[in-house]
Amino acid sequence: MLEDVNYRDPSAKLENMARTEKEQLAGIAQQVMDVSMWMARHYNMRFANELGLTDTQARSLLQLDPDRPVPTRALASMLGCDPSNVTPFVDRLEKAGLVERQIDPHDRRVKTLVVTAAGRKKLAQMDDIRGTDSPPLQALTETERDTLEKLLGKAWTAAKDYEAEMCAQVQARTRAKM
Repeated sequence: MLEDVNYRDPSAKLENMARTEKEQLAGIAQQVMDVSMWMARHYNMRFANELGLTDTQARSLLQLDPDRPVPTRALASMLGCDPSNVTPFVDRLEKAGLVERQIDPHDRRVKTLVVTAAGRKKLAQMDDIRGTDSPPLQALTETERDTLEKLLGKAWTAAKDYEAEMCAQVQARTRAKM
């Protein structure tokens, strides 16, 4: 059983007060983080107990695109860690037969990760768990889930656009120094 956590409810504290945009955004961000962390703990427990995956293996596998090779460096970036730290968990995924390392045909210095048939099966099992056991999302009506899906898609697009802009700024500064 998951540890009972006392989640904050910013909307309850401010229900009769006008909120500033900053307060609203902080409250929404906290709620998204709380729900995300609860779901991560919930799924990590299920993935470990039923599929034999560690938290890191599950997160790594979920980041990979089963339809195209993913550079090891890209996985490190998605997981927010240094590429040298990815090697041990990629080793374990490869040993379990879930991924294969391959050399990128366009740049032989680059190692890519390819999801194997066993990895695809494991991903399908993970999707089955997430699709049938999602208490916070199952508490929503179909209309609410549709709305949430659209809003999260819009937020994710904004996050990716922001990330691309930050990368472009760093590249521009790097070129300017040369």
